[in-house]
Amino acid sequence: MSIGFTSLGISEAIASQLESLGITTPTAIQSQAIPELLSGRDVVGQSQTGTGKTAAFSLPIIERIDPQNQQVQALILTPTRELAVQVMQAIRSFSGDRRLGLTVYGGQPIDLQIRRLRAGVPIVVGTPGRVLDLLNRRELKLDAVEWLVLDEADEMLSMGFIDDVEKILSQLPTKRQTACFSATMPPAIRSLVNKFLHSPITLSVEQPKATPAKINQKVYFIPRGWSKAQALQPILELEDPESAIVFVRTRKVAAELTSHLQAAGHSVDEYHGDLTQTQRERLLARFKQSQVRWVVATDIAARGLDVDHLTHVINFDLPDSVENYIHRIGRTGRAGKTGTAISLIHPLEKRKLQLIERRVRQSIKVSPIPTRAQIERRSIEKLQEQLRETLSGERMASFLPIVAKLSEEYDAHAIAAAALEMIYDRTRPSWNSPEVDPPAPERPIITKPKIVRKAPAIPK
Repeated sequence: MSIGFTSLGISEAIASQLESLGITTPTAIQSQAIPELLSGRDVVGQSQTGTGKTAAFSLPIIERIDPQNQQVQALILTPTRELAVQVMQAIRSFSGDRRLGLTVYGGQPIDLQIRRLRAGVPIVVGTPGRVLDLLNRRELKLDAVEWLVLDEADEMLSMGFIDDVEKILSQLPTKRQTACFSATMPPAIRSLVNKFLHSPITLSVEQPKATPAKINQKVYFIPRGWSKAQALQPILELEDPESAIVFVRTRKVAAELTSHLQAAGHSVDEYHGDLTQTQRERLLARFKQSQVRWVVATDIAARGLDVDHLTHVINFDLPDSVENYIHRIGRTGRAGKTGTAISLIHPLEKRKLQLIERRVRQSIKVSPIPTRAQIERRSIEKLQEQLRETLSGERMASFLPIVAKLSEEYDAHAIAAAALEMIYDRTRPSWNSPEVDPPAPERPIITKPKIVRKAPAIPK
């Protein structure tokens, strides 16, 4: 059970649900805002997007609303439809109830939203324009609203929604609790706060540091209809990390993904809260000694996996805040070395990528899932690199007598090509998992040299 959230006033049931999602430790804004909101105070949170503020305002709402009361009890305004969807997804995940709320925004049939509102819903998350439209049609009733949240208020200002926001606020009950979260506090937002909030407490969270420059960040979008596990295997085949931590949200996913990768022949093990201390220490020792190349871990368990030789961090599941993203990928690229951070993202998570890019102050390269041809080309390149290293080594001399004997029957080029073929067949990607179906089935053209058998020598 998460002591962190229960100590803030969150119930055991909700804390247990958070733990099942892999969320165990409150962020700075959550630690400050949750107790104040639960106590009934209005809150102004000056917090950058990606610091975990969605949970900061939604957890107290989930705790306080009556799910049996189908009147709208909480209204959350966001500047974009993407953020509205993201907030609602978070609320449903935190509560474990997919019927708890409704998202309303433009570009979606308003008739469907009206029917849902008439059926009754306790939480509404929406953009100002669509909310105002529903109010004007008298389909959205705000008489019973006890909670109002303005999420990313400065973005609503910059997008020209501030007048719509004021019109909405003027129709809310005077007796309500209000939270306003904004990365910056321009005069117009400060004026809004002074006009509509009641003696609010102002909370501020410092912006986390940017990511180290020596980390090469990459994003792979998951194709429609693919699972993340299905997409991860060709990525790993192409990247071939020497040592990596694969971050997942829950212990269940850690166990399932580890089994999937082990079945595909990879050197990988799981690291999560169900392991005993002895098991953790044993795995950590094996990981440090490179006996295990990759570890699939949850955030809470991964605190004990602090190694300097990590070449890759892989976000199988994106963290809930940019702070955690920066903390995760900061495990690689240490001691003057370069590192690689890879994130798997569904198309619906594009907004999260934008938030990450904004915080780390750089554009992150987006790539499609590698094809079989790309992976095999990379395998041949690595084989050539290994061959060059071997040619400069000392052990090669012990194999020269074998080559000399075979040269009596075969061309030297054919002997070398046959040896490479043997090595390649042992190391090439197997694609033996039934779940993996590379997007492009084409294979690289590998032309084998024609084997020329030498004619036997004519005795004198």
